[in-house]
Amino acid sequence: MEEMRILSPTAILGYGFPLESFTEGLSQKPHVIAVDAGSTDPGPYYLGAGKSFTNRAAVKRDLELILEAAVERKIPVLIGTAGGSGGEPHLKRDYDLIVEIAREKGLHFTMAVIHAEVDKEQVREALRRGEVTPLYPAPPLKEEDLDTTFRVVGQMGFEPLIAALEEGAQVILAGRAYDPSVFAAPAIRAGFEPGLAIHLGKILECGAIASSPGSGSDCLLGRVGPGYFEVEPLNPIRRCTVTSVSAHTLYEKSNPLALPGPGGLLELKEAKFEQVTENRVRVTGSKFIPTDKYYIKLEGVKMAGYRTVSIAGCRDPIMVKKIDEVITTVRERVQDNFKESGYQYFLDFKLYGRNGVMGRLEPELNVIPHELGIIIEAVGETQDIADTICSFARSTMLHSGYSGRMATAGNLAFPYSPSDFKGGAVYQFSVYHLIEVNNPYSLFPMKLINL
Repeated sequence: MEEMRILSPTAILGYGFPLESFTEGLSQKPHVIAVDAGSTDPGPYYLGAGKSFTNRAAVKRDLELILEAAVERKIPVLIGTAGGSGGEPHLKRDYDLIVEIAREKGLHFTMAVIHAEVDKEQVREALRRGEVTPLYPAPPLKEEDLDTTFRVVGQMGFEPLIAALEEGAQVILAGRAYDPSVFAAPAIRAGFEPGLAIHLGKILECGAIASSPGSGSDCLLGRVGPGYFEVEPLNPIRRCTVTSVSAHTLYEKSNPLALPGPGGLLELKEAKFEQVTENRVRVTGSKFIPTDKYYIKLEGVKMAGYRTVSIAGCRDPIMVKKIDEVITTVRERVQDNFKESGYQYFLDFKLYGRNGVMGRLEPELNVIPHELGIIIEAVGETQDIADTICSFARSTMLHSGYSGRMATAGNLAFPYSPSDFKGGAVYQFSVYHLIEVNNPYSLFPMKLINL
């Protein structure tokens, strides 16, 4: 094959795409349609709760268009990080959707389902053998961390996906996967250079975000050939430029020249970006350097408690200036009021308008806003404890005195009634580590199903 064309419909399955862009992409006769279906960006809750951050109806809309087009044209579809987080309940959500669509549309195909949820006892055995290492800034993993861990997934590389293609799967539904894998796998299987294929996957994984103006809800087409790959948007309002593509290469990276992943490192020291048409960019020089040992990234979560939040605003210029004093007073009152209860809780105040986004990292420390948005957050061992701490902190802040105060009425304005919102279960990452494996397939069992 001289050139392989890979169509990326959208940044994440369920984020949508214009039908016109998708139709234009199909007119280019792609050899593969691949799409990422999840991310850790929304945090640990969805992995722990077994829920998806993408809407079922929105995902079904995208899947219907993708599956009908692919089955009709007899080209493979690869879906990575099913259901948003790639665990068993997430995989089942998207599996059920695919079966539902196949029945409704009368579609027939072979599907590979690749599981990515890992038995934590398997992780424990590897830990005892010294085969688990932390990813900075995570601390070393301890067995007691695994005791409280609820769910663990491994981030598969391109090899299990190639195995599914070799088995004749036309639709591949994968659990947690390294984002570029679903795009890179068919290109590597076809004989193209792994470095170029993985780099292309890095660009395609977010749909048209790598174009200008960028969008996660639009299509991008990738071409990979001998010694190069190219990307171009399929919507006439967008262009791929050297700046937009090279900027997206830096996306979610701590090192601009190296991107570690399953089984190796994508090295970009010699990567070159060239504008070949008004809206298409060519990339050369990307290299994949295998590691001596094969490592898989693990993501695991444990329950941290239950959350209640209250949203308020303040426009009293005196209180705005004295807000640190007020928060200290509220914390002391909460602690004093419940010191005999034995409650274990976390209490936080986010100040939007001052440092609500960056917190302690905020460099602009001397700005005095004219108003503040205040989020009071309480996390407790039970929902009742979280409710109690949040309610007391909110009412205390509402009526708290402070130096220079002139009014005796409430300090806060509440946009909603009721003012307190039960956030339910809270999860946090407990496993964010690398595990050494004997081969790329050992954590990812596959099942073939004829629909």
